Amino acid sequence: MQLQTNQIDQYNEDLLKRHQAKWAFATSEIENAEDIVKQLAQFQIAIPSWALGTGGTRFGRFSGGGEPRTLEEKIEDVGLLHALNRASGAISLHIPWDIPSNYQAIRTLAAQHGLRFDAVNSNTFQDQPNQAETYKFGSLQNVNKAVRQQAIAHNIEVIRHGVELGSQSLTVWLSDGSCFPGQLNFRKAFENTLDGLREIYAALPADWKMFVEYKAFEPNFYSTTVGDWGQSYLYASKLGEKAYTLVDLGHHLPNANIEQIVSLLLMEEKLGGFHFNDSKYGDDDLTAGSIKPYQLFLIFNELVSGNQPNNPPFGGEGAFGWMIDASHNVKDPLEDLLQSVEAIMMAYAQALLIDRKALEIAQNENDVALCQEILQHAFRTDVRPLVAEARLRAGGALNPLAFFRNQKMRESLIAERGRLTVATGL
Repeated sequence: MQLQTNQIDQYNEDLLKRHQAKWAFATSEIENAEDIVKQLAQFQIAIPSWALGTGGTRFGRFSGGGEPRTLEEKIEDVGLLHALNRASGAISLHIPWDIPSNYQAIRTLAAQHGLRFDAVNSNTFQDQPNQAETYKFGSLQNVNKAVRQQAIAHNIEVIRHGVELGSQSLTVWLSDGSCFPGQLNFRKAFENTLDGLREIYAALPADWKMFVEYKAFEPNFYSTTVGDWGQSYLYASKLGEKAYTLVDLGHHLPNANIEQIVSLLLMEEKLGGFHFNDSKYGDDDLTAGSIKPYQLFLIFNELVSGNQPNNPPFGGEGAFGWMIDASHNVKDPLEDLLQSVEAIMMAYAQALLIDRKALEIAQNENDVALCQEILQHAFRTDVRPLVAEARLRAGGALNPLAFFRNQKMRESLIAERGRLTVATGL
């Protein structure tokens, strides 16, 4: 399904008068509104190919119908999201779930939808059909050299796929770890993993990055070989200048100070990017901003504060990888993704509102109450008109979610693909 520009224009026409009133009020209250809108217009967030179908738990999976059955249909779905919000201009593929059969045809299709290919993602947390060795006891950490070599070869294969698609980064997430004390030699597991990552790192093209993702627990619940940001940073530091830590917002223990982690990694120039989601308890993979919107804002506060020419998070050469990583169990996945992108854009806009000179003065004077007021003033400001204006200027819908429902887009996808389709991947 591909939208026509006039469909969105006609929809926006009915909302334009009300939006213009909100925009006029916003510009009267926010001095740098125009500058914020320009920065929002440049911000793009990648959509993972595995997020376009209904997610599942170990108890079951309940498809909503019309799910993308092929990589081509996944690209069409991301193109649909991008047409609506103009901020989802990239797709991140998971290998082997989404191996292209024709690279040129896939690149052409993506370009038709205004999309590029973001990081490619390897999979050594599942056994695949006809796989020679099992990852039951880990991949790169495994005591069996044949298993480790299989995992290394897979990651190098993923890089090759990425090169053909025009990607420039590899994300490595390892489920390696242990479930019981004594099961694993921690130091040996670390050394094996580092050796494997070094072989993969050596296969990176000159202009590529490697993102080392971490996770506190699951599926191993006693130890994880890349269990926190410190371990990921240690790997990235030992690997070299093309290796970075990737922060998944759900991959932390409850109440972890993620914004402080972001600040320190940014300071060390080892922050590679983000997987955005939200959580109440652990790795819940909920809609970004649905549970802890203030935390999301505080993370963007650190990113805006640390935006330096030699380490630009929001654009230009060396910019971060931005991606949503959520599992949609009870929502329409496309609606959930639209909500996530909106929440991320709002958090970014709010962070751009912060009076940084006033905040620095208050910090230097130990004026704790004023520091809080400055941050919360920005957070409590309604930036939705700014986000909508940036979207409008780029040709998107003023209200993407309402447009999706008004135009009965899920019903159209079901009619086109069927009610019992199941997306590949999770």
